[in-house]
Amino acid sequence: YSNIDSRKFNFFENIGSMISNFGKKATASHILIGPKTMNQEDARAKLIEIKEAVDNDPEKFAEMAMEWSSCPSKKKGGDLGSFNAGMMVKNFDRVCFEEEVGVVHGPVSTQFGEHLIFLRERTGED
Repeated sequence: YSNIDSRKFNFFENIGSMISNFGKKATASHILIGPKTMNQEDARAKLIEIKEAVDNDPEKFAEMAMEWSSCPSKKKGGDLGSFNAGMMVKNFDRVCFEEEVGVVHGPVSTQFGEHLIFLRERTGED
């Protein structure tokens, strides 16, 4: 078992979010700059530049995702669709279920690289 990479998705890491956010769904887009694209420091600097240029505008975010993201979702402007709590890695999940909607958040670090996350909608709130 020692060679199993549990970083990709650790159920136990997200169980708290699954419980505290039960019944909630988030809809988000993201821009990922992975480690094969540029180093962490440069990626974070580029994402800060993109964040300032986007200024929480969904159309600009989608354009920047198509140009800069290293995720296959770039073809859809970074759109990840809707998902339940605990379905994304911990740092990503925390932003989607705890931070303000309608705003670009980040840079956020995960094992996949550096992200900007545009939280478009969250349902199931009280």
